[in-house]
Amino acid sequence: MLDSLILWAGALLFGGGILAMPWRRTRRRGAIAAMCGAVMMVFAILLPVRERRATARVTKLDQWMPVWQFDEQHEIHVDAPPERVYRAIHEVRASEIELFTLLVSIRRGFRKGPESILNPSPEKPILDVATATSFRWLADDAPHEMVVGTKVGRNCTATMNFLVTPDVRGGSNVSTETRVFASDQSALRAFKIYWRIIHPGSDIIRRSWLRAIKRRAESH
Repeated sequence: MLDSLILWAGALLFGGGILAMPWRRTRRRGAIAAMCGAVMMVFAILLPVRERRATARVTKLDQWMPVWQFDEQHEIHVDAPPERVYRAIHEVRASEIELFTLLVSIRRGFRKGPESILNPSPEKPILDVATATSFRWLADDAPHEMVVGTKVGRNCTATMNFLVTPDVRGGSNVSTETRVFASDQSALRAFKIYWRIIHPGSDIIRRSWLRAIKRRAESH
């Protein structure tokens, strides 16, 4: 996520510099800050993207998306057996995921619209909302792994899984991974900018989602 951090740091530096420029005492420093921020943003956007491949088809996510250019992975330990954890993954609602509603509202520009993963009902399990709208089930192998997928624009495909692995202490390790594949250079360039803008928010959502699963599974 270093590319996203450089982009956002550059944006903050650029914005701060612009705000400082109207005042004579800070005009020079503001101009320098704005210039440095602009260079950082351009640098972050121009950083190349590396294609990745699954060396072995270990998970169902590997089977559905063996090649990708963008991804993020997170993991948490849950003091509950896989069956309970898997059920919690299915049952978690958007209202249980910290900052989810705020971050997806920002992403959709606070516009109202039909129910979707970016505008979910607080009363329904978030995966039910997702798979009833833009996502579809690719795998639901209880109590081990579930995979959902969607199209992003015309030429990008996104997949996300939740993988539950029992540990020796009687609990479970739960991981989630998101992968995105752009099928042509135009889609790759466009999604690269989009991903580097939203990645910090997406990172927060995934971590909060896992914590919500943990709370629900451990409370039953």
